[in-house]
Amino acid sequence: MSATSQSKAIQIRMGGYGPPTTGFSKSLKFIGDKLEAEFGDRVDIKYVWNVMDLGFKAEDILWLVENGLLTLGYQSSSYLTDRVPELGFVDLPFLFANNDQARGAMDGELGAFLARKTEERVNYRILGWFENGFRHISNKLRPIRVPADMKGMKIRVLPSEIQRRTFELLGAQAMRMDLTEAIAMIKAGTLDAQENPLANTVTYGVHNFHKYHTLSNHFYISRPIFLHRAAFDAWPDDLKQAMQKAVTESVTFQRKLAVEEHEQSLQAIKDAGCEVHELTAAEHADFAKAVQPLLDDARGMYGEAMFKMVPKA
Repeated sequence: MSATSQSKAIQIRMGGYGPPTTGFSKSLKFIGDKLEAEFGDRVDIKYVWNVMDLGFKAEDILWLVENGLLTLGYQSSSYLTDRVPELGFVDLPFLFANNDQARGAMDGELGAFLARKTEERVNYRILGWFENGFRHISNKLRPIRVPADMKGMKIRVLPSEIQRRTFELLGAQAMRMDLTEAIAMIKAGTLDAQENPLANTVTYGVHNFHKYHTLSNHFYISRPIFLHRAAFDAWPDDLKQAMQKAVTESVTFQRKLAVEEHEQSLQAIKDAGCEVHELTAAEHADFAKAVQPLLDDARGMYGEAMFKMVPKA
């Protein structure tokens, strides 16, 4: 690429908060490769795989994109719930029964509604939803089979009031904090428990500190793929359309990787000598019953219209 074409090229800086080996990083690369193949010298694409390596917190990706320091990023929707209350809806426990139902909701009416509500309040364009998937509980104290097993347990939750209240109803001591802080506390032994998709639990090495893992499927969380609005809106139409197409295809690619990562991570947790317990149907019902007051309140808070946006399982 010549110096002249480099200076005229549209700069696209994509960022995340995991090593290059994660499905999310591979999916950013997937987007970049598609655009480079189509536009060549017209675009200049750079990656920051993990902003935490540069001394940022995971949540900093939000303002880095909003202020245009990065062009594109992803982050769990829970991090935006204080600014976009409607996003709290998808933090509700046991809202989705399986991946197909959750993906149908996020790719359909519910996802479009949430993207619109987010764009009303934050300087983004949202082009799709990566799957962070179903979340499970790990801890260093004891096996968890019923809510009573969580009594008094200090657990890290995402910065979402809905999630905090969920774990308080389950009897735990819920602590809202960024991932960076949680990892430090888990390594120091000052945090009893955390909840995450298994892939995150393994990526961040939590299974080296937590012996007990419960497959609880309590939340299904998506990660919006958001762009700095002013940058995106100023692009020529062909690049905007190509970016939308690349993001849509990368979502399919990422979700397939997410399923593979879940299986590999489950094996890694077992290989590390940890105990894994999958909730039985009866145990699952106990957990759902414990958080029922929150779901009752949610009907008043969000209205029936949002519940109707969730397709049947």
